[in-house]
Amino acid sequence: MTDSVQQQREALGQRLREMRKSSRVTARELARREGWHESKCSKIEYGRIRPSETDLRAYCVHCGAEEQLPDLVASLKNLDAAYIEWRRVLATGHKARQQQSVKLEAEARIIRNWQPQVIPGLLQTADYASAILRYAVEFYRVPDDIDKSVSVRMDRQRILYRGTCLFHFLIAEQALYTTVGSDGIMIGQLDRLRSILGMPRVTLGIVPAVAEAKAAAENFVMMDDRVVKVEGTTAELTITQPREIALFGRAFDVLAGQSVTGDRARDLIGRALESRSR
Repeated sequence: MTDSVQQQREALGQRLREMRKSSRVTARELARREGWHESKCSKIEYGRIRPSETDLRAYCVHCGAEEQLPDLVASLKNLDAAYIEWRRVLATGHKARQQQSVKLEAEARIIRNWQPQVIPGLLQTADYASAILRYAVEFYRVPDDIDKSVSVRMDRQRILYRGTCLFHFLIAEQALYTTVGSDGIMIGQLDRLRSILGMPRVTLGIVPAVAEAKAAAENFVMMDDRVVKVEGTTAELTITQPREIALFGRAFDVLAGQSVTGDRARDLIGRALESRSR
C-alpha cells in the first residue's frame, strides 16, 4: 500500500510540474507569489510531501489552469483512500464491507456492474453468496462471519425491488460456468438469473465467450459517474478521478455493445443449466 500511495503522489507531483513548466512559471516565482519556502515546489513536484487542496489551487491559479482543479483535488483525495488491502477491509469479517455497499448503493441513481468470472453480489442466491464468501474467508484468512454477511447481502438485494435506482449488470458467459459451491448451488443461481430477465429497472447482459477482447477489463462497479470500485486480488481500489471514471464508463459501453439481452441471454443461461443437468 505504501508503494502505491507514493507512486500516486509522485504522479500528482509530475502533473503539477508539467503544468507549471507549460505556463512558463518557475518554481522560485510560484513560491514567491505564494510566500512559500522556495524548496516547497520541488518537494511537492517530486512527491516528497503531500500537497494540500490550497496548494493545488495555487498551482492552478498561477499557471492559468483553474479548469484542472477538480480533477487534481480528486487525485489528492484518492491518495489515501484509493488502495485498501483486503486484510484491512476484512479485518473484522465481511459484514462491515457488505454494510458499506448498502450505503453506496442507496445513494446511487444508476449502478453499472461488470463481472467477468462470477455472478454480481446483488444477483446472488444465499447459497451462492455463502460459498463465495467461504472462499474469501479461507483465502484471506479473515474472521468467519459468513452467516451475518450473507444476511446483509440478501438485505442489499431489496434495492432491486424498490426505489428508483437503475441497474445494468454485465457478466461474461464464463460466469455462467465458473463453479461456486456445487452443481446444485449453480443450478439454483442460474434459475435466479433467468428470473431477473425482464425485471423493471434491471438490465442483464451477457457477453458471449466468443466476443472480441475490445475491453479486457477487470471486474468493477460504477456508482453513477462519481465512484468506481475495483476488486483486485490483494486490495480494493476506489476510483474517484473523473478522467479515470470516464475510461471505465467507456469500457462498460464497449462491453454492453457486445452483450446479449432478453431471449438471447435466456438461451445462454439455458445452455449453462443443461450442462449442469447432464
